[in-house]
Amino acid sequence: MRPAVFLDRDDTLIANRELTANTPYPGDLCDPALVRLLPGVADGLRRLREAGLALVVVSNQGCVARGVCTVEQVEACNRRLRDLVRAGAGVELDGVYYCPYHPRGGVAPFNTEHHWRKPAPGMLLAAAADLRLDLSRSWLIGDAQRDADAAVAAGIDRARCVIIPADAPDFAAACEMVTRSAPTSTASAAPRTRR
Repeated sequence: MRPAVFLDRDDTLIANRELTANTPYPGDLCDPALVRLLPGVADGLRRLREAGLALVVVSNQGCVARGVCTVEQVEACNRRLRDLVRAGAGVELDGVYYCPYHPRGGVAPFNTEHHWRKPAPGMLLAAAADLRLDLSRSWLIGDAQRDADAAVAAGIDRARCVIIPADAPDFAAACEMVTRSAPTSTASAAPRTRR
């Protein structure tokens, strides 16, 4: 079993708030053509991989439940993210998990609470089981308290949760915090895609 870095997607790996601020649905990014890596993300992901860490995205996408995006649009954005990471960092993401549920949504069957929706730990627990990850040695990088809360609920020490900008000013600095503590290893397993 190997450790991972669990990564929030929006405003951690890719720009969201600034791109959607003047749209009818701020915070909901549904167009894969708008997906772009934030500065420092490609290099940071490469460094995390070189440190022997699995790279797993865990993202709330309640926009599906609210009828703003479809599952297909979310998956298209996730494919675009994978392509950009592959091209920019030269690495594959081990898994991309997202939760389309939201209790205040109007689109069945997604208009309910779900154990995958952060701050619940479901996505992290599913990834750990699917990819044989050691949660006790894993990390999280995100941009909201709910990201850290999900990680802690999954068994990751709060000291291994890096929230941007509270704990680190940007993604590059967050990766520096992780790689200073992570043992370097070139071992890696074949990446897998999960919803």
